[in-house]
Amino acid sequence: MAAASPSSDMFDEIVMAEERFHGEGYQEGYAEGSHVGVAEGRRYGSLHGAKIGSEIGCYLGFALTWQCLLQKCTDEKNGKKIRALDSLIGMIQKFPYEDPTYDKLQEDLEKIRGKFKQLSHWEPERAPNCKYLKIEAK
Repeated sequence: MAAASPSSDMFDEIVMAEERFHGEGYQEGYAEGSHVGVAEGRRYGSLHGAKIGSEIGCYLGFALTWQCLLQKCTDEKNGKKIRALDSLIGMIQKFPYEDPTYDKLQEDLEKIRGKFKQLSHWEPERAPNCKYLKIEAK
């Protein structure tokens, strides 16, 4: 087989240039998009995680405050409230803050929100030192 002439090699380079440039452009675009996507995902995750952390912190503060206020009351109605508060506090303490890959994260968060809504509709008139406290869920 005879060697290809220099003029046909130049012609092949010209014909294949579009395909080569397309491949190089794709690789550069993919690398840049991956870099930008990681940075954007990190920002979104930090913001969303901070919102969830703030929300859960609010629920925990609510529960601990009411738990302290109701400790002196020993009647049946307040006993149920204290057990419900203990349940909410337990759910919050078991929440996987450090594991964003936990498969039931959203489900557990919804349970915590539901328990908070249940507790935040109490009639506070009988609570000690809290006659005028009105609590409304978000």
